[in-house]
Amino acid sequence: MASMQTLIPALYQSAVFLLIFYGLFVLASVILFLRYRHRHDWPAALPPEDWPTVTIQTPIFNERQVAERVIAAVAALDYPADRLHIQVLDDSTDSTAARVARLVARLRRERGLHIEHLHRKRRTGYKAGALAAGLQADASDFVAIFDADFAPEPDWLKRTVAALAAHPELAFVQTRWAHLNRTQNLITAAQALALDGHFVVEQQARSASGFMQNFNGSGGLWRRAAIDDAGGWQADTVTEDLDLAYRAQLKGWRGSYVNAIAAPAELPPVLTGFKRQQRRWAKGSIQTLRKLALPILRSDKGWARKLYALAHMGGYAFHLPLLALLILSLPLALLPDHRLPLPGIGVASMAFSIAPFMMFALAQWALDGRAGLKRLWALPLLAILFMGLSPAISLSVMAGLHASGGIFERTPKQGRGPRQAALPRTMALRDFLPEALAFAYALLTTTIMLITGDWALLPLPLLFLAGTGLTLGLELSEYRSVKRLHRRGRTSLLGVQ
Repeated sequence: MASMQTLIPALYQSAVFLLIFYGLFVLASVILFLRYRHRHDWPAALPPEDWPTVTIQTPIFNERQVAERVIAAVAALDYPADRLHIQVLDDSTDSTAARVARLVARLRRERGLHIEHLHRKRRTGYKAGALAAGLQADASDFVAIFDADFAPEPDWLKRTVAALAAHPELAFVQTRWAHLNRTQNLITAAQALALDGHFVVEQQARSASGFMQNFNGSGGLWRRAAIDDAGGWQADTVTEDLDLAYRAQLKGWRGSYVNAIAAPAELPPVLTGFKRQQRRWAKGSIQTLRKLALPILRSDKGWARKLYALAHMGGYAFHLPLLALLILSLPLALLPDHRLPLPGIGVASMAFSIAPFMMFALAQWALDGRAGLKRLWALPLLAILFMGLSPAISLSVMAGLHASGGIFERTPKQGRGPRQAALPRTMALRDFLPEALAFAYALLTTTIMLITGDWALLPLPLLFLAGTGLTLGLELSEYRSVKRLHRRGRTSLLGVQ
């Protein structure tokens, strides 16, 4: 018993200590943003005398609700037609392929566009494989990428080309993701806050300060020479965008982010889509960390840049100590006289936990001033949702630690269809097991703490109880919707996994 009296508090505070590192990383991003955001303005560049050749790639997989929208938006971009090549990279196995083929043929016939429909029968390498296959028969100077849920404005291409052409050291220009459906529901409102914090603060901080940054997979423009120099698209992680961006910067190129140029996109309107997206990003980030940690440490980057890059790629791992705190809370509460060896760590953790909230508030202020701050009403919901998804994200982090590659699960989109179109085609109750187990454990822990009167440890299990309870409730509601649609024989409304 004496050993448990020492071991459990020590483990508990070790988890708290690890969470402090995540708070420090976010705080560092905020400080970099405040210090360097006015250092440069990448789009402050005159149009080139001769517009370079550009290929636009739109990777698509069973996106019948949104495929035609993104193709129409890309076709409407204001750019010299003789300098533009559009590739619709279609891996679809449903009716999307036929729809896309008809639209591409009509655009080519009626508007004289150089547009191709490249339909692969096998989804080898998933998105990375499709992008690489498209580049095999292309020699354009620049390459723009738009996922199926995007709808760029007509001036997007000329503005990004001007920025990239004026700075030969840049590998890519990443633009800010705007949100087509921010106000659709509570889930989209919360996601929009999270993405605004990432782009407006984190990405702008990295770009302005010269720290290594990620490409976000869509809404960006690449220099073809940088893609080739870095070794091209590779499918050994499920975040091929993060992987290529870091490999290019390790080769001496620089990334850039342009906050003034927006790329409107659709947010997943259902929790299962948001969860799928977060799981893939978590797994892929850790896979990229495994792949590139040693090259980064051996590079000639300064130590501050190296450590920041490693923290950036490992950011999703903060869910592991968070989950560990929940697991350790119960045995800690059952100890007859538990004493934390370093009580000051708890205070420090609470102080640094404010950093993400500062980041989200700064992002909204930078976007729209006082009007933007009104959107912070969704911040508590965002925090609760991430608590609820923490068990599933933790499993994805662990999967990324021991496995490379894997299935690239797309996030179903609603587009012009009903909300049910954003649901996966099939759902199983076992998919909710991580949240259900965490909910049961948090409920047991909360009950015991209420009985024992251990109020100091109570906030965390209460937050997990609220988060996993909300997550389970939404997931079960969406599960019932999928079952109802299947019973009615309306599976055509559902997405495809």
